[in-house]
Amino acid sequence: MKISELVEKAGLRSLTDYKDQEIAGVYISDMVSDIITGAKADGILVTLQTHKSLIAAANLVDVAAVVFVRGKKPADDVVQLAKKAGIGLFTIDTDTWSFAKKLNELGIK
Repeated sequence: MKISELVEKAGLRSLTDYKDQEIAGVYISDMVSDIITGAKADGILVTLQTHKSLIAAANLVDVAAVVFVRGKKPADDVVQLAKKAGIGLFTIDTDTWSFAKKLNELGIK
């Protein structure tokens, strides 16, 4: 599934421009060390965290997009860092568990 399809089917709100590419999988974590060792390139990262270190870790792994659950939105400097790294940022009002179930229903694992 492409990111644009996920945006439409899950109701994500885009915080930045993004490259509309195939999603290679999903990783859910709020810990930077877990993201570095567990997330996959071209996948999406689901998290509550909104700090710069998260974007640095996502960039290191080369994730395609970060989805902030519970309506979280990062500060402008974090958004700018993600833009510079080419990482799409999205937000959704649901909690992590509900969004994970939605991803599973859509076949993204």
